[in-house]
Amino acid sequence: MKPDWIGWVATATFTSSYFVRNPFQIRAIQAVAACLWLSYGVVIGATPVIIANILVVSAALFTMWRDRRLS
Repeated sequence: MKPDWIGWVATATFTSSYFVRNPFQIRAIQAVAACLWLSYGVVIGATPVIIANILVVSAALFTMWRDRRLS
């Protein structure tokens, strides 16, 4: 089974975040997309993809948490 479909779903998910106006929802969608990219990186064994998306997921979740606390 080719792992390409994970990358395509991640791309579509990330792209969809550009059509959302709510910052919390944007970060949530981007966190989901980064988790998909992270999965893709694990499947293909690409350490840079894995590390980059761990950082993106962490940043997205942190800013979501921070902004919820400030509201």
